Amino acid sequence: MIKIKDVAIEAGVSVATVSRVLNNNGYVHEDTRKLVNDAIQQLNYKPNEVARSLYKKKSRLIGLLLPDIRNPFFPELARGVEDEMQEQGFRLMIGNADEMPAKESEYIETFIQNNVIGIISATSHGDRDHYNNLSLPIVFLDRVSNHHPSVYANGVEGGKIAAKVLLKRGSQTITVLRGPADLPTAQDRFRGAIDELSHSNAKVNVMSTTSFSFEEAQKWAHELFEEFPETDGVIASNDIVAAAVLHEAHRLGKSLPEDLQIIGFDDIPLSSLLFPPLSTIRQPAYDMGKEAAKLLIKLIQNEPVSQKNIQMPVTFIERQTTRKEE
Repeated sequence: MIKIKDVAIEAGVSVATVSRVLNNNGYVHEDTRKLVNDAIQQLNYKPNEVARSLYKKKSRLIGLLLPDIRNPFFPELARGVEDEMQEQGFRLMIGNADEMPAKESEYIETFIQNNVIGIISATSHGDRDHYNNLSLPIVFLDRVSNHHPSVYANGVEGGKIAAKVLLKRGSQTITVLRGPADLPTAQDRFRGAIDELSHSNAKVNVMSTTSFSFEEAQKWAHELFEEFPETDGVIASNDIVAAAVLHEAHRLGKSLPEDLQIIGFDDIPLSSLLFPPLSTIRQPAYDMGKEAAKLLIKLIQNEPVSQKNIQMPVTFIERQTTRKEE
């Protein structure tokens, strides 16, 4: 690994001079500055951001906490955050909390030890003390918090749209898979669907789920058809659960969308690759990530923020697990 001493030797100057150039601190003759910058470029030297931040008392590091990196939705969020941060000259440290509060706390400690100047969190524990006691800006992403700014999609509208589509396209016995009870965004989707279905003549079943994990989705799909075999329409809590329901429907010999209609939530890349391709409610994950990054940067730089809670629109993506509109 190239070190600052190697740059100094290549440029024929002292380590202190290279340090002054890197940190733009103190006088350096323009000819000398050019020698140092040429050496940096030639050696492809990458400064240690943590060390620089400690020296300058100013960091460019941002912490990003994700709840489950295996869920394809969250890398899309992360990519939006990363692209915006990189464009603005910031760098990310990413932690995967696995929906475990203890692991989440450990990552926050790691972020603080590495001198981050802000945190974006997509985890489910926004009102715990390990956030409320921090003195740096925090933005929640795909989550809402009572104490911190947030960027999230319109889950209530998404639930309503899903219910309207199933009703309009002929489902009469609809099962709604309710997401984790401690996750407000999941409950928004559920509430929107139930509000819409309550004004219809359809029979409505509700099945509670406790997470969005791959491991449990297949079990819930199996239980759904055992408990509610007459189901001809499913509103899933997310695309992973919808994929498990689709798989179980195939196993039971059901035809889609003739016998059963399914609508997911998120529009992860996998959705279009399923057979048949999954109709779903799209959250603009990448754009949400960029908006969260922009909001955090404004807070870090003490710029005026007109809107601290940003709600993004959702859209229905029609594929082949719903019938064509008549």
